[in-house]
Amino acid sequence: MSLPVPVYLNAIGTAVPEHDIHHAFIAWARERLTDPRVAKLFDRMAARSAISHRWSILPPTGSGGSPVDPQGFYADAILPGTTARMGIYAEAAPALGIAAIEALGDRIVPGDITHFVVASCTGFVAPGIDQIVARQIGLSPSVERLLIGFMGCYAAVAALRTARHIVRSDPAARVLVLCVELSTLHLQDVAEIEPLLAMLQFGDGAAAALVTAEPGGFVLGEPFATTLPDSEGLIRWDITDRGFAMHLSGEVPARIAAALADPVFAQATTGGRDPVGIDGWAVHAGGRSILDAVEGALHLPAESLAASRGVLADNGNMSSATLMFVLARLLDGPRVADGVALAFGPGLAAEGFGFRSAV
Repeated sequence: MSLPVPVYLNAIGTAVPEHDIHHAFIAWARERLTDPRVAKLFDRMAARSAISHRWSILPPTGSGGSPVDPQGFYADAILPGTTARMGIYAEAAPALGIAAIEALGDRIVPGDITHFVVASCTGFVAPGIDQIVARQIGLSPSVERLLIGFMGCYAAVAALRTARHIVRSDPAARVLVLCVELSTLHLQDVAEIEPLLAMLQFGDGAAAALVTAEPGGFVLGEPFATTLPDSEGLIRWDITDRGFAMHLSGEVPARIAAALADPVFAQATTGGRDPVGIDGWAVHAGGRSILDAVEGALHLPAESLAASRGVLADNGNMSSATLMFVLARLLDGPRVADGVALAFGPGLAAEGFGFRSAV
């Protein structure tokens, strides 16, 4: 019996919009908290977020203001409906995705791409953004497409896992993977601290990757997945008349830490590896407290999650695109002998895969 074909994550390109909305959105959120004690708690939590920038495809106003300023997208007392938000998604998501693909440079020859896998959970349009992007960048009409929707923060794992399966079944395949998320389209007018803090972690971003059987980059190892029991309500997206409402419980970091303290669950979230031997960690930057929970529960050395923390600081949580940003930093860094990519998302599920440097 022949050995399975090695599959390689050859390259990653990333893109973010030019409009930094982080501090403007924090100020907007704080105005909604009328209790001074709650407002002080909000200030402390926002300061501890370890996020410096979040980028939005929503443009500045004519006077240079943010989307929450007068004449901005969110200026009115009643925020825009889902129709208006999806109208912007239909235009902006393909444009940002193409920017990420272009960042791959000459690694991508459109006519050579055989499969196109797209992940996005922050919008819907038909024909899908997979078709829109494929047409605009000149992919062959015969390219096989797959659109992965509404899986949230671990959708990059599903996309790369799918690409790996494709190449293992067809070594001649050249798979283009794209994750594009426009989370800032879904600001919600609420006055409770927990949902406000959750919303203020998210930004817009896109990442594209080439997956083939040609050596170079990272070898993609075995995928893994598991679910925390009795946790399905902790992370949730609800589609409303005013966009998609994110529910991210404040219990999530503690539940993750408690689960990782169980050796059986910890083994399931590392693909059976001993954390001591792992020298490359690509953990989805879902928030500072989540990264702290993973680092503490697995007793990781300082700087183990430096790539994840750097992405969080520079971009916030970009849902499915985030993990690809972390992997891109690791691709540019020292050689990885044994790495683990890990993301948590709705379910509450943990999904990931092993990886290592090709040379």
